[in-house]
Amino acid sequence: MNSSIPHTVSTVTEIPPTPLSLSRRSSRQLRRIMDHAATVVITVGGLTTILSILGIFAYLFIEVAPLFFEASGSKVASFDIRPIEEATTLSGNIGVGLDEYMEVAYVLQANGVSLYRLPSGDPLVLDSMPTFEPGQISAMGRSSGKSHIYGLGTREGRMIPLSINFRMAFNNDERTIHPTVTAGDPLAVTPQPERIDLIAYQETENGQIVAALTGAGHLYLAKIQEAEGLLSMDDESELLHSEIKDVRVSMITTLVLDVMGESLLAGTQDGHLLHWDLRNFEEPRLMGSYPVGNAITALSYLIGDRSIVVGTSAGNVEVWMPTIDPNIGGDPKLEKIREFPSHNSAITVISPSQRDKGFITADTSGKFALHYSTSGKTLLEIEGTGSPIQGVMFSPKADGAVFLNQDRQLLAYHIDNQHPEATFSSLFGAVLYEGYQEVLHIWQSTGGSDSFEPKFGLWPLMFGTLKGTFYAMLLATPLAVFGAVYTAMFMSPNLRSVVKPTVEMMAAFPTVVLGFLAGLWFAPLLEKIFPAVSAIFVVVPVAIVVASLCWHFWPSKVQKKSGHVLELFALLLLIGGSVWICLQLNTEIEGWIYGSDYKAWLSSTFGVGYDQRNALVIAFAMGIAVIPTIFSISEDSISNVPRHLISGSLALGATPWQTLTKLVIVSASPGIFSALMIGLGRVVGETMIVLMATGNTPLMDLNLFNGFRTLSANIAVEMPEAPHGGTLYRLLFMSGLILFVFTSIVNTIAEIVRQRLRARYSQF
Repeated sequence: MNSSIPHTVSTVTEIPPTPLSLSRRSSRQLRRIMDHAATVVITVGGLTTILSILGIFAYLFIEVAPLFFEASGSKVASFDIRPIEEATTLSGNIGVGLDEYMEVAYVLQANGVSLYRLPSGDPLVLDSMPTFEPGQISAMGRSSGKSHIYGLGTREGRMIPLSINFRMAFNNDERTIHPTVTAGDPLAVTPQPERIDLIAYQETENGQIVAALTGAGHLYLAKIQEAEGLLSMDDESELLHSEIKDVRVSMITTLVLDVMGESLLAGTQDGHLLHWDLRNFEEPRLMGSYPVGNAITALSYLIGDRSIVVGTSAGNVEVWMPTIDPNIGGDPKLEKIREFPSHNSAITVISPSQRDKGFITADTSGKFALHYSTSGKTLLEIEGTGSPIQGVMFSPKADGAVFLNQDRQLLAYHIDNQHPEATFSSLFGAVLYEGYQEVLHIWQSTGGSDSFEPKFGLWPLMFGTLKGTFYAMLLATPLAVFGAVYTAMFMSPNLRSVVKPTVEMMAAFPTVVLGFLAGLWFAPLLEKIFPAVSAIFVVVPVAIVVASLCWHFWPSKVQKKSGHVLELFALLLLIGGSVWICLQLNTEIEGWIYGSDYKAWLSSTFGVGYDQRNALVIAFAMGIAVIPTIFSISEDSISNVPRHLISGSLALGATPWQTLTKLVIVSASPGIFSALMIGLGRVVGETMIVLMATGNTPLMDLNLFNGFRTLSANIAVEMPEAPHGGTLYRLLFMSGLILFVFTSIVNTIAEIVRQRLRARYSQF
């Protein structure tokens, strides 16, 4: 019996994916795309941040670098002038100069004035030009200052004032300099006709003054005193004469008057510097004679008429300055304060700058050098051709100079020396400034006149920054960290949810408001209640310690029921009561501790004064500004310590205090350290509070009761008045660079320490 078994063929058919699986696949793809995009964005953001920081550093460095560029000089003109008469080759009988744009130069000789266009050397011919008889002019002296005014001494004992002026005109936006030369009426200097061999001349606010050394060995003074008074309607003047009698007069080689005509300096052939007081004109008084060592061949006041540059026959260049001993008083005594590298050839002429404390010296070898008195540095030296330089003038803008040598060559140089005040020694070293008795670190960028000597010592600003940071962190650190410990470990959760956001909101206070309140409200208030405040720093901690000890004697049921609320309330009441009692007893505390006058007590006991705006005010104001930041980060770090570790410590028998000190603080130390470093960076860079509440006095003194100036505040104060591209402008950028580098170093060290703390205590 045959039976057939049917064969069945099974086929596998694909089940179409459900919408749910498609959704999961697309969701995973979307997440991958989003993760990749986030990685790219974060990477680009991080690189952009790094590049931005490097860009800021590069910009600051570019602005600061020109401060330390070396001075350079380039010759812009060199040509022969008309023949110089033989009589004019004597020392002191050549005058040279140029206008402020270095377009016109002149040479004053015994036979007249020659004018030349620069740099071509083409002669200029004026319609009217004073001329003198051959041999009439025997000496000449230039009046110090920006004007080109000379006193010409004659063989008859007279002085002829001569003025060279430069008038500027524009034609189709093209500048042209038009010089004019005028001569005044002769002034009789000597009582009888005598040839003047050496002359010093000065125009003052009240007239003219002349000192003339004659061939007969007499030193005469002449002065035109302008009439003063409301009734003097006409141009009245009085001519005064006097004579300086001294055995060393015949040895004088050079003379110079100060700009007020009150002092006369003379250098002698035997190497002495003589100093006369001319305020009592009819009876000049010798104030001092100072040995220099070699014959004095050149002498000049620097701008401001305090420092005196002395050049000798041995090529020595020295700066002398008048000083008065405050313990003795009396006449000022000249002291040598600086000595520059020797020329090794006799100094023939000195030309001071009319803008700063720089000056040019030239010698018999044709060499000239550019010096700066404040820093004591020789900034530029250019070797000569062997021909002695007879005349030199530093350009009015201190960007060039013109020289005349004995070979009848007139040389003009462009000098690139934009920041002579800035050297490492003058910025970071102690300097002896004009009018001071000792070397000091001083910041004083501006003064009341062009003759002011800028003082660019950065140490007072750096010191002030560290001082403000120290006192602010000294107050803020314990309050913020202990407050964070108490909030995270002992405060009830409900109360913590109110306290923590409240403290964090304090970080949003504008610092300008805090500075305003600190400077105009708190500083005067603190001055009145200082005795009470000083007592608060002792009374409040003692009261807290006593109250904490007493709290342990309260019934345990009350302590547990309160949930720390009663404890906090009692603590706040205790602190508030202690503060109130101290404030009420302010006068009594001042009498008990400070003898009824705390300012006099501070002065007599510690030798310090009390300024209303001082570091203590800043400690409170900046402390309030930085406490929220330190508190918040520290509290988060402590709260993030795993609770099972704390529970395990307590379960093993450790007390809450032991758990806190041995476990929690150790585990949270990286976060607490980061909080302190962030707070430190905030304090270092703070501007408005220190600007408004310190008095901005750049002092180097740790005294808590006087003010200071920080780098950031100095930038805010000085930047609006700093000329673009000037020394002050670039030094303010240097202050920013110092802050940038300092914070970078601190943050780098902080991150290294934090990582090591984290690695060491990662077991917790």
